[in-house]
Amino acid sequence: MIDAVLHWIAWAQQGLYQGLIQPVLFGLGWMQFEEIAFDATEWLVIGALEIVLLFLVLGAAERRWPAQIVSGLSEAEKQARRQAIRTDVVYTLLHRLGGFAVVAFLLLQPMVDWIDGELRLLGISRWQLDGIWPGVTDIGWVSLLLYIVVLDLVDYWIHRGQHRLGWWWALHGLHHSQQHMTLWSDNRNHLLDDLLRDALLAMLALAIGVAPGQYLLIVVLTRVAQSLQHANLRTDLGWVGRWLLVSPSFHRLHHAIGYGHEGERRGCNFAVLFPVWDRLFGTADFREGYVPTGVRDQLEGRDYGRGFWAQQWLALKRIGD
Repeated sequence: MIDAVLHWIAWAQQGLYQGLIQPVLFGLGWMQFEEIAFDATEWLVIGALEIVLLFLVLGAAERRWPAQIVSGLSEAEKQARRQAIRTDVVYTLLHRLGGFAVVAFLLLQPMVDWIDGELRLLGISRWQLDGIWPGVTDIGWVSLLLYIVVLDLVDYWIHRGQHRLGWWWALHGLHHSQQHMTLWSDNRNHLLDDLLRDALLAMLALAIGVAPGQYLLIVVLTRVAQSLQHANLRTDLGWVGRWLLVSPSFHRLHHAIGYGHEGERRGCNFAVLFPVWDRLFGTADFREGYVPTGVRDQLEGRDYGRGFWAQQWLALKRIGD
């Protein structure tokens, strides 16, 4: 099954590149970027496949088991909801087809390689995480799981920082401004917020020895999991959601007014993939119920913007408030 999917991706990448991307590069005189463009085409194909599968699978699940019932909304509220979701679709297309996280990884890789070379000249070898238990942690799936765990732990603390630091919350608050959670809501982020997070995670991944192919797989798996978490689904995934994987209900509470980003800890349920981090660091909240999502100051009339550019600009203005 996996081999068939990889074969299809390679076939689509080759066809799209030869049929569209390469002629455009040739026409513009940009053939020096041929290798980068070919790699970018792979991200484009994978992103498109992600979007189609999310729409078909999670979209159907949202219609069947919705957490937030929209039938009781007024016509004006339904129109506002449709506009908010359309904006989130724009964010999803931009991030999933643009491959920001992978681009950050590849752009930082030459710098890390240069630092690694300089250290080698001094007789210092870079530490590799998958070498901590030779014969075990260097097995493909074991090292991949190890990288995912380490990156997710750091992502948990990055997320805490996004809520704790005032200037960062001014940007990250855009992500929480969605009052109608759907499978598209994950990518509603300020571009600068994403740039900071992606750069930090990419630097860490390079420092601990994650290969480009592994990082691409980690990014895809993480993005799919986060789309599930943000989906409008009434499910806590049972024991899986309590111990192994962040569920839609667990993450919805993180977005909830009065719970998710208020109080002494500036919120609860910060884990990106594994709820165990919230358990370990005292930020887990498994209470039941589907409370309204958004940011409290929206109830007081603060405008977070309706369209993409308005949302980006207003987030920057909030830094100076």
